[in-house]
Amino acid sequence: MKNLVLLFFVVFLNLNTWAQTTERIEVRGKIVVKSNDVERITVYNTSSNTGTITDEKGEFTIKVMLNDRIEFGALQFQDFKIIIDEKIMASKKMTVFLVEQVNKLNEVVILPYDLSGNLEVDVEGVKTFNADLNAIYFGVKHSSAYEFPDDQRSKAENPVMHSQGQTMVNGANIGNILGMIFKPLFKSKKSIYKESNVITETISEDEMMKKYSSQFLFDNFGIPISQTDGFIQYIENNGLDYGLLEYGKELEFLEFINQKSKIFLKLHSDKN
Repeated sequence: MKNLVLLFFVVFLNLNTWAQTTERIEVRGKIVVKSNDVERITVYNTSSNTGTITDEKGEFTIKVMLNDRIEFGALQFQDFKIIIDEKIMASKKMTVFLVEQVNKLNEVVILPYDLSGNLEVDVEGVKTFNADLNAIYFGVKHSSAYEFPDDQRSKAENPVMHSQGQTMVNGANIGNILGMIFKPLFKSKKSIYKESNVITETISEDEMMKKYSSQFLFDNFGIPISQTDGFIQYIENNGLDYGLLEYGKELEFLEFINQKSKIFLKLHSDKN
């Protein structure tokens, strides 16, 4: 009989302990912070999806069980989480210390520089700047107003390169120059070329000078002004094709001049 009573007592204790660990009990808690702003702080049991808020004293009550996760949160505080242990279950009390947000703005300082003290008025008077991303990514629109010296990463400039179908060299439209000045001088020669496919005429120095002045040849092809006559004669003797005078072949003609100028300059450089 005594053994049965003892067994019953042991079973009762085990059931009571099991009930305490599987059933949620009400626990009283208190929030402690450096400031007095402890009201309406959220206390949430993520294990049971139940919650409450603190009163003006920072106190609260919530039902918990062993290993429940309790979260505390408010805008002015860092989020905080605890796990219910056996000590809390036994005492049915908990005290939580919260820390204010590190990046919380404690105060707004208005400097006394041309400010009225009225926030709305001062905000409207602030001059803002919106960066033009197109200017940042693609360069300054009026880049000619600035000087950017070439460096080792600068691209080599080719006088025969064109942009948007308009051939430009030092700001001059070469297509227009060829059409208005150069082609009319050789209209008859171009006709002879078409009929016989044989080049029988050469460009005279005077005609060449009308088209490309000594300064133009120097600026764009590096031909020294003192060697202009020799360069013209070199072109005459080295296969000038009158077919390059046809409309639409301006770039090819300039490329011919460019190639011949390189050879001409190299020949004179080797001689020196």
